[in-house]
Amino acid sequence: MGIGIWELLLLFLIVLLLFGTKRLRNIGGDLGSAIKSFRNAMSSDGDEEKSGRTIDGEAVHENKDKT
Repeated sequence: MGIGIWELLLLFLIVLLLFGTKRLRNIGGDLGSAIKSFRNAMSSDGDEEKSGRTIDGEAVHENKDKT
């Protein structure tokens, strides 16, 4: 009942005719680099939380002596 292989091939052919191979290659490269950048940012964010450091590399200090 879902989308079959022939429907996907037809859709790909239409997109290929509309955009062309060069533009699809550029879009794919841009999407891949965006995903890679997002994953790197997410993994570095998790590392900073574990080490207790901020983005600029300064240590995080909590002031517990407030009265």
